[in-house]
Amino acid sequence: MKHTEVNFEQFPRHVREHLVPTYEGDVVYECIGCAATYHLNQFLYTCPACKSLLRLHDRKFDELKKIDGATWRDIFDYRLMLRLEPLKGIFLFKEILFPSIPLQDIIYLGEGHTPLVRSNAALSGLVGMEFFVKNDGLNPSASFKDRGMASAISFINYSIRKRNIKELLGICASTGDTSAAAALYLSYLDKNIVRSVVLLPKGKVTPQQLAQPLGSGATVIEVPGVFDDCMRIVEQLAERYQVCLLNSKNPIRIMGQKSYAFEVAQQLGYDTKDLTVVVPVGNAGNVTAIMEGFLDLYRLSIIAHLPQIVAVQSRHANPVAAWRASGRYEPMTVQSSVAQAAMIGDPVSFPKVKKLVEEYFNQQFFAVDLSEQEVIEGMLEANRRGHVVCTQGGESIAGLAKAVKLGIVAKDRTVVVDSTSHQLKFSNFQQMYFENSFPAEYQITAKPELVNKPVQLEASADAIAGYLKLKEK
Repeated sequence: MKHTEVNFEQFPRHVREHLVPTYEGDVVYECIGCAATYHLNQFLYTCPACKSLLRLHDRKFDELKKIDGATWRDIFDYRLMLRLEPLKGIFLFKEILFPSIPLQDIIYLGEGHTPLVRSNAALSGLVGMEFFVKNDGLNPSASFKDRGMASAISFINYSIRKRNIKELLGICASTGDTSAAAALYLSYLDKNIVRSVVLLPKGKVTPQQLAQPLGSGATVIEVPGVFDDCMRIVEQLAERYQVCLLNSKNPIRIMGQKSYAFEVAQQLGYDTKDLTVVVPVGNAGNVTAIMEGFLDLYRLSIIAHLPQIVAVQSRHANPVAAWRASGRYEPMTVQSSVAQAAMIGDPVSFPKVKKLVEEYFNQQFFAVDLSEQEVIEGMLEANRRGHVVCTQGGESIAGLAKAVKLGIVAKDRTVVVDSTSHQLKFSNFQQMYFENSFPAEYQITAKPELVNKPVQLEASADAIAGYLKLKEK
């Protein structure tokens, strides 16, 4: 829709001129180590000078403070009413998400604005308090990774036009969700220019997740080992060849994932005074983005308080929880986990997490770890009570239950739990539980009361009525 087709007279005067973003900022790569800056006219992931991670920094960010927090809240709320496609998704918050990308280059596939679903009485009782599940499995490729990919692929689309790129390869390492999102969004671009490649650890990705990048036409390469091995390879490729890395090491991915924080704030009426956000760690890109997102809102007085963050990990891959407990960070060799996307022993974004915690969230960042039994049953128990969560969502719900028992999360707080993917991506783990067929390394034994299997009966109403013990009218 053209801007001229919007009737701006229907909106309050104080927001009219801001509804269609014109602010472009001055966004650069900035090193979190030495603070060196680099232009966006390249694909860059680590600092050429000191090799530390990069973040995106808007050097004109303070200009946004000329608009007060209350007006920003109105701008974002009224912008929801527009019928402008580029602003329907994560770029509703364009000024604080990624202002440098023109509206014409934004790729929108229906991502973002996933619902907050209140836990019912049964699940609240099991966990120990009422809370909300933010169901990011309702994104286009069925995971939260679409948020970051919408940002990254929009930047690629802009770069192709701006830099007249004739050939580009987008590549990522993945345990499933990143590959599905990358392959989906890259397939939307001109195939004469863009190729899509994903590296997966052989045998460590569910059949459903493997089917997604294959269905989107990506070149799928399986290698022996775990995610960390795949990540090491794509990092080497990104250093030596002209490719665009689409893992969360790419700071442009992180920008899109900040939208999770923006949406949560908006959905709660921007009241974050007693807010707790529970999130699985994985490669630490999402927890980084969520903290950065809330920090942006706080700096602009859109929210008055930074939330409490509870990071959750399986004990089979818990370097962040171990760091928070001991003060020492040590990469670890992971063991098999049903929280497959979180099975990462050396999260690439950990340096960003550490910096954010030390500078802004030190008193508000907690980490808990869980057994694999707790993770899988967190998913099963939630879904039996009317919710739709993946194994990582189950990890978060079980993590909240543990945090409540430990006194980390008070029962009068507003809690949002991140369910990162759709449960159907992990239906094989549910089936393994029902069949009690997990290999020994998972350390999971099925409880009979949680097992559910189909019943074979003859095609007879009487037989079915007898089995169900129905009473005649």
